[in-house]
Amino acid sequence: MYINITASETGNNKGSSGALVNYLEKENELKNGKNSVPDYENWFNGLRNDIRRQEVRVKVDNNIAKLSRDDSKFFLINISPSQKELEHLFNRYGDNGAKEKLKEFAAKVMDEYAKNFKRPGIITNNDLLWFGKVENYRYYKHTDKEVKNGTKQKGDRKEGRQMHVQVIVSRKDLSNKVKLSPQNTSKGKNEKHSAKLGQFNRSAFKQSGEEVFDNLFKFERGLKDKFIYANVMENGTPEQKTQMQMISELSIDISRDISIDSLTKGISDGVFANVTDLITTVKDAGIGVLEILMEPTYESPQTDSAEESEKRRRKKLQQSQGRIR
Repeated sequence: MYINITASETGNNKGSSGALVNYLEKENELKNGKNSVPDYENWFNGLRNDIRRQEVRVKVDNNIAKLSRDDSKFFLINISPSQKELEHLFNRYGDNGAKEKLKEFAAKVMDEYAKNFKRPGIITNNDLLWFGKVENYRYYKHTDKEVKNGTKQKGDRKEGRQMHVQVIVSRKDLSNKVKLSPQNTSKGKNEKHSAKLGQFNRSAFKQSGEEVFDNLFKFERGLKDKFIYANVMENGTPEQKTQMQMISELSIDISRDISIDSLTKGISDGVFANVTDLITTVKDAGIGVLEILMEPTYESPQTDSAEESEKRRRKKLQQSQGRIR
C-alpha cells in the first residue's frame, strides 16, 4: 500500500486548487483514441459520489480563512493499492464493486488522517473538507525508463491494474476555523504547544491506512509487504534491521501472548536494545526458533555452497516450527 502526502502534482498549493483539480480531470478529458475512458468519473467524499470539478475548486479555494499568501491552502494525498491488493479487491468484489470499495477505503483513510492530528472536534473524515477522485490508469512519463529507451511513448497507459485514489484535502477543517497541516511533524516546545499545533505523524498515518485495508477487506499481508518492515529496513538502525530480518524468517506466532506483529512493533519502537533482548522476550515459546536462526548456516566454509547453507537453515527452521506447533 502506497500512501503519500504532497503539496500538489502541479507543484503549487499556496494558491487556487484549480490547476490541480483540472489536472485530476485528465481521464475525463480522454474521449477518443487508444486511451479513451468510457465513463465520466465524478469526485466523491464521505457523503456524496456526484461531485463535479467546479464544486471542488470553489469549496477548497473558499476554505482559507486567516491563511496568509504564503501558507499552504490544500494537500494532495495519493492512495495507491499494490497489484496484489487490487487483485484481491477485484476478485472479491468484481470490477464495479472494487471501485466502490476503494472509495469506501479512501473515506476510512481520511478518518485516520483526521484522528492523527489529535485535535478536539477533528475525529472523522466528516470534520474535514476533502474530495477524492478515482483514477483508473497510470501513464508513462518522460522520466520513465521505458520512454527513455523508446519501448513506450509518453502518455501510454501502464500495464496491469492501476486503479488508485487522489484526494485533495483543505488545510482548514470543514468549519474553516482550525488549521491542519501534515507538514507539522514537530512535537513542539511542550505538550500544550504540541496540542495546539496538531502535530502529524506520517509514519503512523501510512501504517494505519495499511491496517484499515487489511481489516476491512480481510487481506493477508506478509511481513515483508508491510509498511513497518519497509520503514525499519530503510530508516532503522543496523541493530533494528538485523532483528527485523530475523523475525521475517518466521511465518507463525511465537506464542499466544507474543505475536509477530507485537514483536515488529517493538523492533520499530526500539524496545529491544539488541538481539539478546529480543530472544529473552520470546524465550518461553520462541527461543528455539530464534536460536536456530542465529546458528551458522554452514559447517565447512570451504565446501558448502550458499545454496546448501540456505537449505540447511530452512530445514532447521521448519523442524523448529513443527516443535512449536
